[in-house]
Amino acid sequence: DRVVATLGVSHEDTITVGSNIASSLIKLELWDDAKTLLGDQLLPAARRSLGADHKSMLDLNYDLAWALRRNPERTRDDLLEAESIMQDVVRRRRRVFGPAHPETREAETLLSDVCVELAHV
Repeated sequence: DRVVATLGVSHEDTITVGSNIASSLIKLELWDDAKTLLGDQLLPAARRSLGADHKSMLDLNYDLAWALRRNPERTRDDLLEAESIMQDVVRRRRRVFGPAHPETREAETLLSDVCVELAHV
C-alpha cells in the first residue's frame, strides 16, 4: 500500500512489486488470488503505463497464463484463456526479442503445454 500511495498504481516500480507478490501467490498455489491480482489490477495498470510490448507486460501475461494452467481446479475456459494469452505473448516475444531468445522459447513451451492439455479436456 505504501508503494501505491507513494508512486501510484501505474508506476513501473509498483507493477514490479505487484508482480513479485503475484509470483509469491503462485508459488503458494493461491491461484484465484494470483489470477485476480494479475488480471484485474496489474495487467490493466501495466497496459496503460508500459504498453503491450514491454517486458514486464509480457511477463505478467505469462504469469497469468501459468496460473490459469497450473490451477488444479482449472476449467476448459481457463485453458482457452491461457492459450489466447500465450498466443499473443509468443507473437510479441518473437517480434521484440527474436525467435531464438530464451524467453520466447519459454513462452512457446507454455503455449505447447496448454495446447496439449486442451486436447485432453
